[in-house]
Amino acid sequence: RSNPYQADLLRDGVRRYLQLPAEQTVLILHAKVAQKSYGNEKRFFCPPPCVYLSGPGWKLKQEQLTARDVGEAGLRVWGYMGLDTMGSNLMETQKLSFEEQPDAKGFGCAKALYISDADKRKHFRLVLKLFFSNGQEIGTFHSKLIKVISKPSQKKQSLKNTDLCISSGSKVSLFNRLRSQTVSTRYLSVEGGAFIASARQWAAFTLHLADERCTQSEFPLREGYIRYGSVVQLICTATGITLPPLIIRKVSKQYAMLDVDEPISQLHKCAFQFQGSDHMYLCLSTEKVIQFQASPCPKEANRELLNDGSCWTIIGTETVEYSFSESLACAREPVSPVPLITALQLSGGGDVAMLEVQGEYFHAHLKVWFGDVEAETMYRSPKSLVCVVPDVSAFGSDWRWLRYPITIPLLLVRDDGLIYSSSFTFTYTPEQSFLPGQQLPADIPQDSDTLLNSIHQEFTRTNFHLFMQS
Repeated sequence: RSNPYQADLLRDGVRRYLQLPAEQTVLILHAKVAQKSYGNEKRFFCPPPCVYLSGPGWKLKQEQLTARDVGEAGLRVWGYMGLDTMGSNLMETQKLSFEEQPDAKGFGCAKALYISDADKRKHFRLVLKLFFSNGQEIGTFHSKLIKVISKPSQKKQSLKNTDLCISSGSKVSLFNRLRSQTVSTRYLSVEGGAFIASARQWAAFTLHLADERCTQSEFPLREGYIRYGSVVQLICTATGITLPPLIIRKVSKQYAMLDVDEPISQLHKCAFQFQGSDHMYLCLSTEKVIQFQASPCPKEANRELLNDGSCWTIIGTETVEYSFSESLACAREPVSPVPLITALQLSGGGDVAMLEVQGEYFHAHLKVWFGDVEAETMYRSPKSLVCVVPDVSAFGSDWRWLRYPITIPLLLVRDDGLIYSSSFTFTYTPEQSFLPGQQLPADIPQDSDTLLNSIHQEFTRTNFHLFMQS
């Protein structure tokens, strides 16, 4: 544990943070696969990796630095993105300048990254380094793993090899490239509540399989791999805006193939027919998204002729988000590595309940906090921390009087006061059979110590009925 004086200072700071979080968030969006370049060609990653900076902490930190460094006005954030083999040589990376968007988020895009045939790896990560314009380093952030492919698979995909297949519930990006020209690439996106075809930004969409026998208002979602001929729904992950039910079709030489039933693969050409429509397809016209009516082929009933704007390329995408708050930290040390919590595992009960925090980028200078209460924490590995669950009395409650669930946010705090928030919470819950509103035994008065003790005993026996959620 921290020493008592330091613990008191930290606790006061964490309380202030919980009341008014000064969050700084780094969001990296990228494709799941990257096509390798051969010889002197440069197959730039498509869609290009994007970075979004959000949260009030960015502005607060810039104001603090400006006030401290006299004469340093208009501090900005700069970034450098490259592949994880490029080391610290910033000349081999692409510089990102962040432009402020209407929603106050900073946006940067790495449009000129590629992987050459000299790189023999099958997987790699992107590395993002962020700095303030006064030279102070913010930190280093990694993408998720990206699979290297030589070219889109032309043969029928087998579900035995699911690496390149696209499953229901996964995130995808759609782009259209006229005459194979990079400069003509347009990405399906959402702006101002409407679907658009953007040359600058792309959106990630959750692609769901749907039960085609149901109406649009019901639209239950199904699990499994997406196949051509399936009814699907595209939902924007950022806004929640959705398109009507669509039938996904394979595209071959600008024809929609109506009789193909096989799994969809990464970087396949496809088209989206509006379910129940008269040959109407999702189409782009410059920056607008419209409907296009395909022409049936008289000699081949299983084909429909499309225009260029109706042919989309589909690719799986990944998102990784790093959140931290420097409001308490006085050190100039980088915020990285930023820990990511992926799961919680509870063991034991009563006074010896232990919680294993699982994730990535952990180190020995981290402590687990339950709200504003520091837990005794043991570092096990870069993927595991173990802590003692604080007694509920630390939050001003008594086991004997606990009648309602208490939900506590989980934080990780570095020993210099840097706070890493998470989407996980920890819930203390009394024994279910005695929750308010339920009938109590007639021979036991409601304020009886016997009843309260029985709640306490049952509570500890059942590991507190603790619930962990993301």
